[in-house]
Formats: sequence, structure tokens, C-alpha cells
Amino acid sequence: MAINDPASSPAVRATGRPLLLVPVDFGDLSGTAIGLARELASALRADLALVHAFHGISVPYTELPPALVERELSGVEVGAARALDVLASRSGAARAVLRHGEPAEVVLAVAAEIGATMIVMGTHGRRGLPRLVLGSVAERVVRESPVPVVTVRLPTADGA
Repeated sequence: MAINDPASSPAVRATGRPLLLVPVDFGDLSGTAIGLARELASALRADLALVHAFHGISVPYTELPPALVERELSGVEVGAARALDVLASRSGAARAVLRHGEPAEVVLAVAAEIGATMIVMGTHGRRGLPRLVLGSVAERVVRESPVPVVTVRLPTADGA
């Protein structure tokens, strides 16, 4: 089900139903976002779509043969596609999109391409230096998205 070209699968838009896009990284926070998106989808009679941005991996040894590096990257991509397909199946998502690129850019581009009416995503809620160093995909998506963005965080130990 994971595809690289969302426009090649117009079935979701043919339904005339709202479409909620959920960016996933396969962590606990993604599961929390999917849970909320499923609740919203049920209330809004909407369909779900998942997106995973494959940002590549660092290759610390530049002396490695390019064919070996390419094979390893291909294996990671195949694994991500399989994991995304499983997650889409389990969550009832109508569509799953796997893309190479910087996560915020991928989320915004896919949302526009598939006609998402809302984005539901997790945020770590980092502040201060960690946020400055690590950046915030959610913050950029919230700032730049033309459609509403709902963010969710994992509950803390004190339940907040």
C-alpha cells in the first residue's frame, strides 16, 4: 500500500469524505496520534492517510563502495515501506505514503497533494536548547500548513 505518488491513488478523494493525514515515525507518539486521528475520523466521517518521511541514514565511512551504501539504503527503505503498510492496515488507513525528504517538507507536500483537510501529528514538546538543536517538525507544520493541524503529546508520568 505504501506509494511514492499520492496522485496515483485517487480513491480517497472520490469518496467526498474529509481526509486526515497522520505523519508517523513508528514510535509511541505516532501511535497516540493515530489513536486520536481515528477518533476524529469516526466523529467527522473522514478517511485516514499515513505518511512517513524517509530522511536517509548517515554513512560514517566514506570509503564504503557506493553499491554497498545504496544496497543498505534500499534495505532500510523496503523495511520502512513494510512497516508503514502494516501500520496502515492496523489503523484502517485508506492510504500510506512513503517519501524521501525532510519530514516537515514531506508532510506539507503530501497534505497538499492528497487534499488533506486536517493533519494530526505528535509533538515531543521540547523547549529551550533541545528544541533549538533538534528543531521541531510539528512547529514548522503548524506554522506553514494551510489546513488545521492537531498536535498530541504523550502523557507525562504525572498524567499531564
